[in-house]
Amino acid sequence: MGTMLILILVCFLIGNAYIFIRALQTIKRAHWSVKVLFGIIYWILALQLFIVMALRHSNLPEFLPKIMFGIGTTWMVFVLYMTLALLCVDIIKRLFLRKLQHSFFIGLGITAVILTGGYINNLTPRVENIDIKLDKPLKGTTTIVAVSDLHLGYGTGKEKLKKFVQMINEQKPDLIIIGGDLIDNSLIPLYNERMDEELRELKAPMGIYMAPGNHEYISGIDESYCFLERTPIKMFADSIITLSNGLQLILRDDKHMFREGKNTASLEHLIAKVDKERASFLVEHQPIQLSQIDEEQIDIVFCGHTHHGQIWPGNIVTDIIFEQSHGYRKWNHSHIVVSSGLSLWGPPIRIGTKSDMIVFKVSGKE
Repeated sequence: MGTMLILILVCFLIGNAYIFIRALQTIKRAHWSVKVLFGIIYWILALQLFIVMALRHSNLPEFLPKIMFGIGTTWMVFVLYMTLALLCVDIIKRLFLRKLQHSFFIGLGITAVILTGGYINNLTPRVENIDIKLDKPLKGTTTIVAVSDLHLGYGTGKEKLKKFVQMINEQKPDLIIIGGDLIDNSLIPLYNERMDEELRELKAPMGIYMAPGNHEYISGIDESYCFLERTPIKMFADSIITLSNGLQLILRDDKHMFREGKNTASLEHLIAKVDKERASFLVEHQPIQLSQIDEEQIDIVFCGHTHHGQIWPGNIVTDIIFEQSHGYRKWNHSHIVVSSGLSLWGPPIRIGTKSDMIVFKVSGKE
């Protein structure tokens, strides 16, 4: 994971440098002072995300980090598609249209169209309905709404959260499951916007349960538990809870790289406590060890984390990294669902992917 982050950072800096050089070539006849001013503005924009991440626990004026976070994360997507657009335009110019002019502005226009389409695509999360009939004892049919990766914070604020809560409650769930990363990078915006007020509107008679994600650790796991005490959400790590309908809910801790020495219980140790004769539902943030989970005959598995890459070609990368990077799949025994996330990290843009909310209808033998 550390190597991947370094690789992304290097590519981001190279892409910024490439766009910057091409922009300077476009304004080469401008006065030197214009070029200097452009350079200052450009690199301030390019470094916004790093600045706001470094200051994420600082109590800045509420509007400032929100603006900086929006600019910084959108800039990352801009750099990706602007770099690809310029490379494509340059190849076409060299091979077919040698007299083509204003290639920088053509690339800029293509990028603007793609980002606008990605913004529109993000506005309508998909509701996935999955009916599962288990050959194990279970009282009645249980409606379970499962969501992941809301990333509440500077990117996903209270207004958007209000719409998500309404979406969830409209399904009239018996049980609500959150697969981690409810919180983004800092709890400060959640307190400032009083997001606990909206979370308290969630309704599910059998309860609202959550497994921690890597961003709960980034935000501070102890602080995350403290915030959730203000809401009806119960976050458990490496725990098994038997619900009133007989379903065994297994909530696994996240294997996060910045866990500060804390160890997640092994899968074998946790599953050894599960009654295989009764229905089981495992919630884990990252879709890892899925083959082993299937061999252990866990009935239903819900994960998140991948966002299905969120931005193309990220979906191709997640398909390579994970055994199952998104959607529903019936394995030999387990019904496994990996959510693309109800919200997203960073800019409000999805390209080649779709936000989703999963609605399970689970029944068994009476």
